Amino acid sequence: MTQESKVAVVTGAGTGIGRATCLRLAERGWRIVVNYNRSEAEAKDTAAECERLGTEAITHQANVAEDSDCRGLAEAAVARWGRIDGLVNNAGITKVAAGHDLDALSADDFHDIYAINVVGAYQMTRAVAPAMKRGGKGSIVNVSSIVGLVGGGSSTAYAASKGALNTLTLALARGLAPEIRVNALCPSFVETRWVTGKMSAEAYTNAKAAVEEAAPLRRICMPEDVAEAAVWFLEGGELITGEILVIDGGIHLFSLGAAYKPAR
Repeated sequence: MTQESKVAVVTGAGTGIGRATCLRLAERGWRIVVNYNRSEAEAKDTAAECERLGTEAITHQANVAEDSDCRGLAEAAVARWGRIDGLVNNAGITKVAAGHDLDALSADDFHDIYAINVVGAYQMTRAVAPAMKRGGKGSIVNVSSIVGLVGGGSSTAYAASKGALNTLTLALARGLAPEIRVNALCPSFVETRWVTGKMSAEAYTNAKAAVEEAAPLRRICMPEDVAEAAVWFLEGGELITGEILVIDGGIHLFSLGAAYKPAR
């Protein structure tokens, strides 16, 4: 690791996709701010594992729905290392609700989900942009979802928020060029605690089997698959911005709508 090692901020980094992204970055020598909101123990474990891989990592509590927290998160990175080169907007929430049940979601549910999944990504981008511009360039990766393209998923509010995040990605890519590139990842069903914790064991097994059957590559998405793409966008793709990359094992080659129809 050199003095010029790059610095990344990863939100929602204690578990799942966020943790996998931190570890992949650590393997490549990045210094990392491991953000968490409630999962402090998991975030500390992620940071410790990053350090075991030979890099520097710090944890920082922040709720990305709060603008002051987002600014504090960016300030922590700059105070420690003087720069920010990459941001992975991974923090997200949902509420499970059947798509046909319009009474299952309230206006407050929509506001809460959008506050993290959309406004949080915007606020984090705004917080890190000055440091990235001072450095001459930067890369931002928004972790979206396939349901932002096809509807369905855990709830209508979640799908709508991810659709908004995709549009936000395009708008920010235009607004922050040429110094900062902004791209999004749309994974399909991902095997993480975030997913399994919202389903019964039977429902999870059935959903996993259905996705594996529908996917030409015959497997579901793992956190490491998303992390690999995120790190590539951070390090490579110098001429790529405003891209929305689907990571779904090839399900999009057939009927996305059928594979991700809302549960009844």
